[in-house]
Amino acid sequence: MNLRYLFIVFCLSGLWIHAQSIKWMTLGDALEAQRENPKKIIVDVYTDWCGPCKLMDKKTFQNRDVATYISKYYYAVKFNAEGQEKINYYGNTFTNPDYDPNRNGRNSTHQFTKFLGVKGYPTVVFISETGDLITPLVGYQNPQQIELYLKMIKQGDYMIFSKPEDFENYRKNFRPRFKG
Repeated sequence: MNLRYLFIVFCLSGLWIHAQSIKWMTLGDALEAQRENPKKIIVDVYTDWCGPCKLMDKKTFQNRDVATYISKYYYAVKFNAEGQEKINYYGNTFTNPDYDPNRNGRNSTHQFTKFLGVKGYPTVVFISETGDLITPLVGYQNPQQIELYLKMIKQGDYMIFSKPEDFENYRKNFRPRFKG
């Protein structure tokens, strides 16, 4: 009897852990998925050497509330800003021709990173259901900070802002619900 109980608890804990993780995909896969089921895309632009990127991965993207929300409403993409992945976006091909596989630490910046206008790491880039860039969000974001952007962009509230004060008012009135 105790062995059966232990087995059930083990199986359920595996489901609980799985439900909390984000299913990361390539940009190509996300753009393809949009054709069948339109959802916005969230792109985590990171580098291997970036400490705040690793912290955001651990503290923010592994947060249950964040992971559940992203998994439900977005296609999630991880993109190494200095990697060698070939990206096809809007009929353009982006590569990293100066990538050096023997280099430790920093490497050359990928052409797609430059196209996105990324100025620092980590940067989260939001892309619309039709593949248009919405906005980059630069720097480490904790669960409550990213919640504002996840919900504002998912709901389309950002489209009603006509001046900077509109966003500031939105931010001031936003009440985060994600737990830390």
